[in-house]
Amino acid sequence: MSLPLELDATVSRPGRRPDLLALEGYHSPQVDVAVRLNTNESPYPPPPAWLDALAEELAAVDWHRYPDRQARRLRRALADLHGVDPGQIYVANGSNEVIQALSLAYGGPGRVAAVFEPTYRLHTHVPSVTGTTVAAGARAHDLSLDLDEVRQVVADVAPALTFLCSPNNPTGILDAPEVVAEVVGVAPGIVVVDEAYGQFSPWSALELVDDERPLVVTRTFSKTWSMAGARLGYLVGPTWVVDDLDAVTLPYHLDAFKQAAGRLALDFEDDMRRRVAAVVTERARLVAGLDTLAVTQWPSAANFVLFRPIGVDGSTLWRSLVEAGVLVRDCSSWPGLDGCLRVTVGTAEEDDAFLGALAEALP
Repeated sequence: MSLPLELDATVSRPGRRPDLLALEGYHSPQVDVAVRLNTNESPYPPPPAWLDALAEELAAVDWHRYPDRQARRLRRALADLHGVDPGQIYVANGSNEVIQALSLAYGGPGRVAAVFEPTYRLHTHVPSVTGTTVAAGARAHDLSLDLDEVRQVVADVAPALTFLCSPNNPTGILDAPEVVAEVVGVAPGIVVVDEAYGQFSPWSALELVDDERPLVVTRTFSKTWSMAGARLGYLVGPTWVVDDLDAVTLPYHLDAFKQAAGRLALDFEDDMRRRVAAVVTERARLVAGLDTLAVTQWPSAANFVLFRPIGVDGSTLWRSLVEAGVLVRDCSSWPGLDGCLRVTVGTAEEDDAFLGALAEALP
């Protein structure tokens, strides 16, 4: 017979780690509105033929068995796409898990990650969760990467990880090849170039990846491959980095669905490139529309545009847009982005609705 458990009333529940007490989760508001342009998703779904191929493959999966721990077929397909060896590919549950693996392998207590604000907030959040100290440098007045600041920060803290985001989220600014090469030359640890929006831009740091250079490039299927619902990302880098990441990765972390979905998506590269071209064309139209309104905007090489309204507070404008049925991202409280909002490039109809609501809300 089991006895009732007697609990000592003096025993308290454990608290969060002291270094995480001030940490808040990273969330994008999910609001039920007609037009959602706040999370940089693709406005277009993947092709129906991909869905058919995926359904056929999933029907043959042995669901009572663990998936391929090494995701070999997916890694081989990605290696073929980028012209590298499969040993240079690491795959994970979204590029955020890639960042987590890098932080586990190369960060931790006593080590530093360098970021340059404003930039993608997970580059600070994820290392912090792993106990890595984050040193934040500032960008230039125009929000471009300030190489003098980079040199100063890496000289001061000798980071194990230096994060770049190109095109940068949330500014959309693209780092030139010579800028990335300069950072790789001065940073003492691994340089991570986050290219979640890389296919929207005219060049990629993938050109600089080799097995000797301490440079890695992260990519995601969420944006250009129209697979945000799958949560799949990957890294291209030296084989020794991939080996280090494998050492800190949980067994069977990438399920059979993701492996099949990502591999089959690569069979529809032409469809992806047509979607990207359509977004780039629509981005130009959206930028032209913003040019006619009382806002300041930044040049974007991504699928979004950062802008600051003139004559009205950013958060106030955000609420006005929500009331009009349009959701964008409020960046006004982020470092260096006072009053700024970020809008994802949507369909022509969605962008027209946004521009119309914005014109009505501006003074």
